[in-house]
This record gives sequence, C-alpha cells and structure tokens, in this order.
Amino acid sequence: MSSNLYVPGLEGIVATQTGISMVDGENGRLVYRGCWAKDLVIGHSFEEAAYLLWHGRLPDSKELVQLKETLQTHRVLPVSIVRLIEALPPDLDVMSALRTIISGMGGNFQAWPPTIDDGIRLTAAVPTIIAAVYRRSKGLPAVTPDPKLDTVAHYLYLLTGTAPTPSQVAAMSAYGILTMEHGLNASTFAARVVTSTASDLASAVCAAIGAMKGPLHGGAPSEVLSMLDEIGTKSKAEPWLRERLERGERLMGFGHRVYKTRDPRAEALRTVTASLTSDDPWLDLAVHVENTAIRLLEEYKPGRRLYTNVEFFAAAVMRSVSMPAELFTPTFTASRMVGWTAHIVEQAANNRIFRPQSTYTGTLPE
Repeated sequence: MSSNLYVPGLEGIVATQTGISMVDGENGRLVYRGCWAKDLVIGHSFEEAAYLLWHGRLPDSKELVQLKETLQTHRVLPVSIVRLIEALPPDLDVMSALRTIISGMGGNFQAWPPTIDDGIRLTAAVPTIIAAVYRRSKGLPAVTPDPKLDTVAHYLYLLTGTAPTPSQVAAMSAYGILTMEHGLNASTFAARVVTSTASDLASAVCAAIGAMKGPLHGGAPSEVLSMLDEIGTKSKAEPWLRERLERGERLMGFGHRVYKTRDPRAEALRTVTASLTSDDPWLDLAVHVENTAIRLLEEYKPGRRLYTNVEFFAAAVMRSVSMPAELFTPTFTASRMVGWTAHIVEQAANNRIFRPQSTYTGTLPE
C-alpha cells in the first residue's frame, strides 16, 4: 500500500488486529471472543458477556460470583468523587459531567499498563455516576446503591429508586450486551490511540467519551421514537408507513452503513423483545411496526434488502423502560465501557503508537 494513499475517514483501512470482536457487515455477523453476540443475549447475563470480553472466555460459577461482588463493591463512589459531582454546574450535560468525573478518578488507577481490574472498577462506577448526575440535574437526591441487584437492574434502580420489572431487566440486559462492543468504531479507536501513547486508562476512556458524545456516533435514536410515537397504535401502522413510502421518505431504523444484510444486533434484540410483548404494550407495537415496515419496504423497494437496524429496537427498549432521551447516549456509554476497557488493555499488551501520515494541501514558500 502506498504511503501516499489518502482514504477519508480511514474507511476500509485496517489499523489494528484484535481478538475481542469481529464485525462482518457483508454477512451480518457479530462475534465476541469466539461467541456469536446474538447467542449471548439468550441465556447469559451482562456480567457473563463482560467477563468474556475482558478475559477471553465465559466465567465459571465461582468467577461469575466474584465478578458480581467486585462490581457491587465499586458501585459506591469515593467521597471525593461525590464532592466533585456536587461541585459541577447542575445544568451540565451528563456526558460532559461523566468525562470530567472520570478524569477526576484518574489518580485511582494504575498509570501503566492499564489493567482489567481497573476496567471493572470503572464499569461498576459509571452507572452510579450517570444516575447521580442525572438526578441532581432534576433536583433529586442520589439513590443509595443496592448490593442485591445485578448490574442492569441496579442501573435502572439508581435512576428511579424503584426496582425494575423482570421484562425491563431482560430488555435492557439484551441492549447492554449488544452495545458493549462493536469493533474499531470511532470511540474505541480514540481510546486505543490515547493508550498507544502509554497514557493511563482514565485518559483513554475520556477520549472515548469525547467521541461518543458526538451525535454522529452516540446520537440517540430519537427519530425512531418520534416515528413510533406518531404511529401510536397497530391499526395506524400500515397507513402511516405507506404514506411515508409513497412520498419517498426514509423509514427511520431501517438500513445500516456497515451491515449489508440483517443487523445481528437488531435480530437478537427482536428475539428478546418479541418474547416480552405480552408484558409490554410498547414492545408489542414496535414488533408490529417492524413486521409491517419490512413487508412494505420489499413492496416499494424490491431487492434493496432494507432491514431493521439496532437503533430501531434500541429505541423500543429505551422507551419500554421509560428511559429519558437525554440518557440514551450515557446509557450506551455505560455498556460500551466494557468494550473500551478491553481494547485499552489489549492495545497496551502489544503496543505501537499510532502515527498515520497526512498529505499537505497548502502552498509552498517562494
């Protein structure tokens, strides 16, 4: 490959090798450490999937208990971090606050090399930080962590102070597993670049949060929610969708830049949400809209293979648990913390600093 080759956005350029995940857009496959991501959603917990990404294998029962106990221990924030949260402007957005607070936690982590243990500690603390910052912005006191709840149920509990229903936990667990890792995306690349300089874990994660904060990467699936809100009932689905397609408008939540076939994350979320529709009218509506839209897309755009992407069911899941729109990206961040920290540790283990070249387009001196 010529050193002068310029590819905008590095699209299609291989920048690293990884054993963490494989994203196969042509065939619609997503693999976590040798396991199909879609299979992890059925029969495995958030903690088991996280252990897999961190350690390269699923845990045995003793290791799973130990991981859960470690996560529970580090949910409680140090007094210094609680004071930092209280010192921030109450109207500061959650992602900016999270970035600042994690920077403030940097001194608690090993400088180099970054460790899985520090990644676990950070993954445990982030949901508590998000909930505390959000509730403070609403004039509400922070909820005291509950050691009896697993990671996903505990996050929902911290936001409201009320234990979530089993169907809410199941839907959010599926979402969390399917969003915790997705190859060398913008935020993961940012984390690996910072790590390649031999910087610390907190600095690398802050870089990743900065990338995730951008609407082109971590933007909330609000347009999907707006579509489902406008449809409202099953009886309105087909006429509403037909009207949009007749006008040549795009249906939000269908089609994907990477996946040229069915998005495996959407497929897995569909399987989970379909099993919960009897418990949740909103999920029931979402599944009906999806089925109707795919049928109509094949009618109006034959051969285009436009299927549901992960944003469609992410929106449905978020709505089913009454997640405020301002917490969509922070919630995405809480699960992606697992993938980021796994990549940070992997980068450090076989490190070479990233140093791409640039092509000068300015003028030369006379």
